[in-house]
Amino acid sequence: MAVTDDAILRVKEMIVSGELKPGDRLPREADLAERLGLSRNSLREAVKALSLVRVLDVRQGDGTYVSSLRADDLLGALSFVLDLHSGEDSVQEVLEVRRILEPAAAAMAAQRIDDQEVIALRELCDAAAAAESVEELVEHDLEFHRRVVQASGNAYLAQLLDTLAGPTVRVRIWRGITQASAVDRTVAEHRAIVDALAARQPDLARSWSTVHVAGVEQWLKDLA
Repeated sequence: MAVTDDAILRVKEMIVSGELKPGDRLPREADLAERLGLSRNSLREAVKALSLVRVLDVRQGDGTYVSSLRADDLLGALSFVLDLHSGEDSVQEVLEVRRILEPAAAAMAAQRIDDQEVIALRELCDAAAAAESVEELVEHDLEFHRRVVQASGNAYLAQLLDTLAGPTVRVRIWRGITQASAVDRTVAEHRAIVDALAARQPDLARSWSTVHVAGVEQWLKDLA
């Protein structure tokens, strides 16, 4: 393990263990380096790396603090990372992650969603069916997925999946243009997901969500 990676791991362990809590100020660099058995340079690099992903907050002239560790703080930098890796292979990997996480979110939503949100999702399905352009359909598609995940009640999961949605927008639009059945299939699968949510059936919601995301993933693989 590289020295800097080891330093990052040691600082992270202090946070995970609760030794350092959100809002806590880190000990002086020299003291912390000695305590962890690290060089000051490797500790400095670790602090820099952890500040880039918003785990630590470096305040000039004041010190270094553990961030609030809120979902939007920790995941906000992820969109920047994804933008640096926007090729076809990385989009495929994003879709793989969505296929793992979105069905879990849908299953959670089936246990927590309220009747008003079900109504709102049905209205989005109707709007998607009446969309006059692929771009409009994709807008409704993005909003549908966002609201299903929000209904899971897990802010970290919602923030993460919202960030992952961005790199797949162009893929969704291109599929809508080139695949004749894409619009009808998208709307039909959305309605099936809503029916499962309305029936409060987590396993069925998970299954339909898996089918839905996997369809886009398979279409992209077939293009390769």
